[in-house]
Amino acid sequence: MGLGQRATVAALAVLLAVLLAVGGGACLPSDRSPYDLADGKLKIATTVSPITSIVAGVVGDLADVRGVIPEGADSHTFEPPPSAAKVLAKADVLFVNGLKLEDPTAQLARTSMRKASELVELGTRTIGPDQYIYDYSFPKAGGKPNPHLWTNPPYAKDYARIVRDTVERRDPSHATAYEANYERFAAQVDQLDQAMQAASATVPVRELLTYHDAYAYFAAHYGWTVIGAVQVSSFEDPTPKDIANLVRQVRDAKARAIFGSEVFPSKVLAEIGRETGVRYVDTLRDDDLPGRPGDPDHSWLGLMKYDFVTMVSSLGGDAGPLQAVPVATATPDRAEYPE
Repeated sequence: MGLGQRATVAALAVLLAVLLAVGGGACLPSDRSPYDLADGKLKIATTVSPITSIVAGVVGDLADVRGVIPEGADSHTFEPPPSAAKVLAKADVLFVNGLKLEDPTAQLARTSMRKASELVELGTRTIGPDQYIYDYSFPKAGGKPNPHLWTNPPYAKDYARIVRDTVERRDPSHATAYEANYERFAAQVDQLDQAMQAASATVPVRELLTYHDAYAYFAAHYGWTVIGAVQVSSFEDPTPKDIANLVRQVRDAKARAIFGSEVFPSKVLAEIGRETGVRYVDTLRDDDLPGRPGDPDHSWLGLMKYDFVTMVSSLGGDAGPLQAVPVATATPDRAEYPE
């Protein structure tokens, strides 16, 4: 990440702290418990918005779910403000992705949470070291595997299963409802997965060049190839040699499109698009959910559907099977997502 983007993330953190102080967003004034409105309910904290959404899909309105990483922030480098410690101190459970994605937040949790509370690393519980993927943005030498398991629907269902098992153990009186919520969510995941399998088969060249390599596990599941990512492991801009290699790969692959992030615009990808004559699509979302909280598509399912439709249609495939996947859910989502 360049200096300008670091400044943007820092500004977001400062803005969040200000909002916390005045009671905006997902937070309450400093003289009140962040969970006062949820007395008697299981108190759950989460990190990135896809995880917040998955957790909300399982617990519905039976628990109070609060995110701590703002949508659109870079979760790899996000430094939680001191006010986040108040949320964590009251939480019964904190669900994080793990795999070294949110290390600063996890470290704050370890010093803020009560002894009876629980920190659950969903990604770490879903796959073992033999399944880790290392790549352009996450080289093995750096010691951090690619953490973006939620872009692969079967892994997202595993996340939901771990959430279900955790909340049923901590709140057994609502086990039947948690199980029903999980089953509904799992059925939606399966429907999305089947639609993506069908849509993927229509894509002539299933190769991806993206701003950030968030699709490694997605690619492994659907038989796609990630040919590169602009954001390197140091989160700095790539070198001229890196860019020349990416240009060559795009030309060799005869790619129809390359993909950038809506949140972090990339001048490098735009230049690669101009250099190769390939369409630059700059609207993919890694962990910034579509719409606003309360909208039907403001969910993990809405996020994945949007990205999959964008990739398939931009690469010359038929996104029809995906377009038919509904994103509305019968499970209430009353989680609070910081923005």
